[in-house]
Amino acid sequence: MEHHQRDESFTHGDLTCSANQTFYLKGVAQHAVDGNRDSTHGKGSCTHTNAEFNPWWRVDLGNVYSVSNITITNRGDCCKERLKGAQIRIGNSLANNGNNNALVATVLTVLGATETFSFEPVNGRYVNIYLPGNNEILTLCEVEVFAGNLALGATAVQSTTYPQSGAQNAVDGNRNPIFSRQSCSATNADRNPWWRVDLLEVYKITRVSITNRGDCCAERINGAQIRIGNSLENNGNNNQLAATVVSIPLGETQTLEFKPIRGRYVNIFITGRNEYLTLCELEKVRQKNQEIKVLMDQMRNLLWDINVMLTMQNDSGMLPNIWPSSVNPQSSQCIFSHEYQQTAFRSLLIHLK
Repeated sequence: MEHHQRDESFTHGDLTCSANQTFYLKGVAQHAVDGNRDSTHGKGSCTHTNAEFNPWWRVDLGNVYSVSNITITNRGDCCKERLKGAQIRIGNSLANNGNNNALVATVLTVLGATETFSFEPVNGRYVNIYLPGNNEILTLCEVEVFAGNLALGATAVQSTTYPQSGAQNAVDGNRNPIFSRQSCSATNADRNPWWRVDLLEVYKITRVSITNRGDCCAERINGAQIRIGNSLENNGNNNQLAATVVSIPLGETQTLEFKPIRGRYVNIFITGRNEYLTLCELEKVRQKNQEIKVLMDQMRNLLWDINVMLTMQNDSGMLPNIWPSSVNPQSSQCIFSHEYQQTAFRSLLIHLK
């Protein structure tokens, strides 16, 4: 079992460390938001707590967001059952380390790999994964946090407008698929019809949800392209192709996922035929992991990783000059110089890019 000692205290001045608690060297909290879903613990991209009472993990999003989806990647090389019973909690309080915030979902089965938990949007700055129980180990190989619907209420336009079916109907927050209820957008039977929403800012988009008409004509949406980008050339229809709709059953909502694309404009575009383009709702969410701010305890763990690596280098005769000359790396206590901290934080910034 690979473990090292780490300190429990962190100050804004020199970092004091002492040997009083064990933790897994490759299991720091930051690994769950490094963008790497590798589920083999030995590859160094999974978190790992000690075996403890009610272990938890928390991420600070840096601001309050409307969160509607959390994706978790479980450990894959062993011990999958450990995650069963874990709770996802979201809110703005740090009482009980954030574990008293609203419960939005619970892991009820053993996750084989990556699974997405969807729920009604909850506003919060902190996202916790909390595993109640005695002598439990919490391991997370990736946690992805998705903000709520960016398109809701945004300005939308379309190539033409069928009576009482304006483009804005597709972003009114109402998924009612019955056309006569006037919550669906629709063009006329245009050649190459299109619909576009302006998010006003550039976002990294990873998924788009479309609700199809429910009372007839489900096939009209077949072949529609989702295009995302920052250009209004050809009404935005020349932007990057993110996904293509194969089919959506009557009245159903389908989420199309794709590699992250940055853009201000999202277009739905049917090319090569005359068609009515009807959308009963279009919703977009963005991945928040790239904007996550690291908690102090996560920074402390990363700094300690650097400390351990420097100690190992010292053992091999390659001690960097930044190590304070007054410190014996083999001792149980050490004080890091300001110069060392600056170097460590530069390493932290590189790690977060």
